[in-house]
Amino acid sequence: MDPNQRIARISAHLNPPNHLDQMCDDGSGLRRVGCRAKGGSPGFKVAILGAAGGIGQPLAMLMKMNPLVSLLHLYDVANAPGVTADISHMDTSAIVRGFLGQSQLEEALTGMDLVIIPAGVPRKPGMTRDDLFNINAGIVRTLSEAIAKCCPKAVVNVISNPVNSTVPIAAEVFKRAGTFDPKKLMGVTMLDVVRANTFVAEVMSLDPREVDVPVVGGHAGVTILPLLSQVKPPCSFTQKEIEYLTDRIQNGGTEVVEAKAGTGSATLSMAYAAVKFADACLRGLRGDANIVECAFVASHVTELPFFASKVRLGRCGIDEVYGVGPLNEYERMGLEKAKKELAGSIEKGVSSVKK
Repeated sequence: MDPNQRIARISAHLNPPNHLDQMCDDGSGLRRVGCRAKGGSPGFKVAILGAAGGIGQPLAMLMKMNPLVSLLHLYDVANAPGVTADISHMDTSAIVRGFLGQSQLEEALTGMDLVIIPAGVPRKPGMTRDDLFNINAGIVRTLSEAIAKCCPKAVVNVISNPVNSTVPIAAEVFKRAGTFDPKKLMGVTMLDVVRANTFVAEVMSLDPREVDVPVVGGHAGVTILPLLSQVKPPCSFTQKEIEYLTDRIQNGGTEVVEAKAGTGSATLSMAYAAVKFADACLRGLRGDANIVECAFVASHVTELPFFASKVRLGRCGIDEVYGVGPLNEYERMGLEKAKKELAGSIEKGVSSVKK
């Protein structure tokens, strides 16, 4: 390969070719061409919408490290070129391309297998997830409309809060577009599971990597219901420990917001949890067996249209949604509280699209 071709391949990381670029030179005698690290194995095409934000940047970095990703599209309304340039220097095989602003949104989404949405504003001290609704609801609606148009068969992971409302918003947009597939749309509640595993491990003096706590319900406050009676390995807790752990898991986000004292919310642990869930989705798409994680999905587990519980992931997205299993009295009471709160949040999301 001559030097001009090599430079063209490098530049393709930073300046994704559009239809005009593919047909003509850029003035330097070089044509931008698609690039792929030599010897890289085929993988999945992943888009991150909101890639320049507090969650988006570490999420993009971690996804660039994932060997299942062959093409990584980074979209944001600001700062996407800088994040793209930075991450493209990592010596992993995934191609990275940046997309800036509404005019490039459709190009960012075309042909994607997995779309991850951390876009929106973060929580600040004193804010509830519902306080985010008015801003983030509009963002998720706009992005969902573009997904329905450009990659309607992609698996969609929604991180943008309040997840209890934004997932129903996305579903309603997809229904209107005639593209809704309940197997493809998932609200990311993995951070609740990650926190539960960590906090239980602390109390029980275990390695958190060996702990598995099912967390059902939703992704805000009392809707987050850790099922401590179903922890693996089996653990015995005092009532005081159950109450302490449940409260800390439910308010883990607030703990970080207050500790950051106005400078941000849970971005790093959220990015870690999002990548853990995205990797599970990609392994499912690849055909790996027995990939089971918790997520907020369209569900018949309760009378609510959406609910977080364990799901088995596969080649089509969600292969199976599992029930909550046997609950103790404390958990049954928690479930009733969670459902009451969830019902309002779901309705708020649905009605915002129907207006």
